[in-house]
Parts: sequence; C-alpha cells; structure tokens
Amino acid sequence: MCQTSYQQRRHFEQMDAEQLAGHQLDRLNAMLQRILPDNKFYADKLADVPLPLESLDQLSSLPYTHKDELAAPHQGDLAANLTWPLHRYSRFHRTSGTRGRPMVVPDTAEDWQAWIDMWQYVLDVAELDTGDRALLAFSFGPFIGFWSAFEAVVARGALAIPGGGLSTHARLELIQSAGANVLFCTPSYALHMLEIMQQNQCNATSLGVTRVVVAGEPGGSVPAIRQRIESGWNARVIDHAGATEIGPWGYADRSGVGLHVMESHFIAEFLAVETGTPAAEGELAELVLTVLGRPGAPVIRYRTGDLVRPSWDTVSDNRFVFLPGGVLGRVDDMLVIRGVNIYPSSIDQILRSFPEVVEYRVTARRESQMDTLRVEVEDRLNKPDRISRELKLRLGLRVDVQCVPLGSLPRFEGKGRRFVDQRQ
Repeated sequence: MCQTSYQQRRHFEQMDAEQLAGHQLDRLNAMLQRILPDNKFYADKLADVPLPLESLDQLSSLPYTHKDELAAPHQGDLAANLTWPLHRYSRFHRTSGTRGRPMVVPDTAEDWQAWIDMWQYVLDVAELDTGDRALLAFSFGPFIGFWSAFEAVVARGALAIPGGGLSTHARLELIQSAGANVLFCTPSYALHMLEIMQQNQCNATSLGVTRVVVAGEPGGSVPAIRQRIESGWNARVIDHAGATEIGPWGYADRSGVGLHVMESHFIAEFLAVETGTPAAEGELAELVLTVLGRPGAPVIRYRTGDLVRPSWDTVSDNRFVFLPGGVLGRVDDMLVIRGVNIYPSSIDQILRSFPEVVEYRVTARRESQMDTLRVEVEDRLNKPDRISRELKLRLGLRVDVQCVPLGSLPRFEGKGRRFVDQRQ
C-alpha cells in the first residue's frame, strides 16, 4: 500500500523554502537518532558532529560519503553503511557493476516501503490509474532495475505485467496480448523495440502504448532521444532517475523537459564543477544527496557523480529543485580529447538527432601520443560525412565516423554501454 496520498505529495511540492527546510531537518534528525550508534559507518564519520542539527546550514559540517567508501573491499560484497545485522533485511539487490565491482545493498521492509512511496511521484506524472496495464521490460535479476517500480504499480492498483526472461519479440507480443498501455524500460530498450518492429514491418502505434516510463540512462530528458521514442510509440515519455544505493530520487517535470529532485525524501546539494563550492542557478554541478527515509542503509551527503544544472522556482506549483535536461552526464565519464571536454550525453544528443542512425559506439584511443575519438554508427543512409561535420560543428573536435553493418553493434536491455576508453 502507498503510505502517502496524492494530496500529501502535492502539498510537499508546493511548500515554500522555509517549510521544506523544516520538514527536511526534522526527518534528518529523526533518522540520525534511529541509526546511531547502531550504524558503525556513520557513528565513526559523525563522531565529532554535535547532534541534533539545529539548522540545515549545519549540514555542510558533515563529511561527504563516496561510493568507494560504501564498496570498501574489506566489506566483501555488502555495502558498508548497513545499520543492522543482515537478518533484519528482507530485500536483496545489487548495483549494476558498470562502475566497478557490484555492491549488495539490501533493504528492510521499512526501506522498501520508502522506495514504493517515492515511486508514486513518478506514477503521478505518468497519470497511472487502476485501469492501466503496465508491462515492465527488465530482467528481474539482482540489479534493482524496475523491481521497486513493479511493486509501486501494484500498490497503485494498476495491473503489473512482468516482462523478465523474454525476448524482445515475446515482450512485444505480450504487450499486445495483455493489452498493456504503459511500458517501463530503459530509453535504449524503447528504441530497440522500435527497431525490431520496423524490421518486421510492424507499427508500434497499433499496440496502444500511451506512456513510456524510462530510467537507467539520461535519454529520457535528452530532446533528440525523447522525440524519437515519443514519435515512434506515439506515446508520452516520463523520465526518472535513481540508483541502488540512493533510491528513486528524480522524477519528470510535467512538461517533460527535465527532472525534479524529490525533496520530501532527499536533501539536495550542488557542487560547482569548476570550484567545488555551492553552485549558482544554472551552473554545471555535481549532485549531492542525503536520503531521509532509508534507515537500514542510509547515505548522507552522497557524492552521486551526476552532473546537473539546478534551477529554483519559487512561484510554480512544483517548487522542488528542477534540473533542466535531467542528468547531463557523469563526473567520471568526461573525456578530455585534445584539450576538449567531452561528455557522452553530448555525443548521444548529436547522434540521436539523425533519425537514420540506429545504434552507435564511441571509442577513445591514443595514437602517436594523440587522443582520438572514433564513432561507429549503424546508419541507414551510409553517409558518415554528414555526421562528422555535425560533431565537429557542435563539439569543436574532428571525430572519425565509420559506418558498420546494421545489427552489428550491441543492443542493451539495461544501461547502455556505448563508450569505450582504450587509452589506458
């Protein structure tokens, strides 16, 4: 069951800055009181911090939390920040392992309920109702994937249809036979399903999917990718952001052009990339999050590595901090090629602006002491020069673009892995 109502969620969204700060401070102090001293990880980190906090201004006195601390080798696979013995936990999930060794982050029943409650913000924007039928196209393995979304759909009273263990063809048939009108998947997989239907001369619009809820990659807030999904499916795209060690922290703006941070459940800070100081409006920054409702595996001032540009709106009907364009990239994904800073999301946006490009892969290499980028594309027009010109115009860098046969590059059900750095 959902523990918050739509009216309560809207109330939080419409709080002014002072009310919201008071709510966050109360929740943070209550969580710290619950986890200390049982949580040895934070008992050690916060040993010199006077508690309770009297103001959110004191948050900056707390140390940051980094992912490599949580995944310390001496902990084995278990995250280092667990509050209680493992028998207190009832959910087992693991990070994807795309950035190092997979880390196990279990959840208590209370923590899992928090996941379900947070997902309701996403489902509000998707306007999911009891009459809807949602197919969730993911593997249902130990990666968190859409596990919490599945149970949030159930808690909402809609029909949740598992799509794990099926081929793409079988999932498309299941959408049709089950009458699913909402699809949950990654942006890459939404495009791949369109590709399979096109190969089989099928029209996606005949399936009746009206909403596509995406996560796992930045594509849901990238205009070119979003437009391709929406036009191909004739459906509205609802973006979402989250992580196994944090929870589902971001949800789509109702206009579909970015993400709101769920500030009823998280405290968000923004560190300017250039200076490391608090970021100004619109400045490129790393997102730092403190989770307020997951005492079994809390994270405080967590350096997410996600790059965003914060915007604060004090007059609209949703005053949670807004991130135009959603997650723009990752701090650790930036490629420096011949003095030019390149983010994979920038390349993604450019390549997806060509409707004839089906799939691609980017490889960074070092040749004769010089860094180079090579882009392999499956291009139905087989005209790489036009893509090279656009990349040079928008990136300020000459990029080698090569066409490869259709269907030769990898496809991804989960997070896409299209960027390869061979310079080491």
